[in-house]
Amino acid sequence: MSLTLVHKSVSTSTLIPGSQQPLTSEASREEYARAETSMRTAVEWYRKECAAAESRANGRVTPNVLAPVRVKVSGNAREGVVESAGGGLGVRLEQVATVGVRDGTMLLVTVFDEHTLKQVEQAIYEAKIPNVVPQKQDSRTIKIPMPKPTVEARHAIYTAQQRKAEDIRVQIRKQHQTSIKKGKYEKRSIELTEFQKLADRYIADVDQILANLKKATGAK
Repeated sequence: MSLTLVHKSVSTSTLIPGSQQPLTSEASREEYARAETSMRTAVEWYRKECAAAESRANGRVTPNVLAPVRVKVSGNAREGVVESAGGGLGVRLEQVATVGVRDGTMLLVTVFDEHTLKQVEQAIYEAKIPNVVPQKQDSRTIKIPMPKPTVEARHAIYTAQQRKAEDIRVQIRKQHQTSIKKGKYEKRSIELTEFQKLADRYIADVDQILANLKKATGAK
């Protein structure tokens, strides 16, 4: 019995020349992965920054408002914290106190050790967070009334994130250039195209995050 072989024709218009297959070398794929991780990390950090900024602009009170606070405490004020030669060591607020929210309009800071109350109060002042004015309530508690942000305050919040957006764009472009220099790719190579697409995609993400914040804050 004879067999008849049938050959199915394939349109050459759907084929990609071997020289143009995206990132065919192991080295370029590894560098692409490194670059993407770096860019993604930067953009995700910025996304979180803008989310926190939007909360402040909309008057939502959360403990995260006090995230920038660093408290200088003596070595015996908190176990595990050692006094530095300069007279103190800055630690995160949550290491020496809890932060709660009352009625959605006030932050309450309760220190673990009442001897650190003055240091915590001073640290909150020194953090220079807009509209944050600590008020001593008792030997272990500080209250911070949080007023609704004004139009000017919302604009200032947006402007600050604008500056950070440009910093992230610069960081992405630097990573792009670093990857290109490492590969020493030829002009018009598929690698140059793919790395450029990668940078453009993450810069577009930054632009969109900032645009969303602008809309949320009502900034002009």
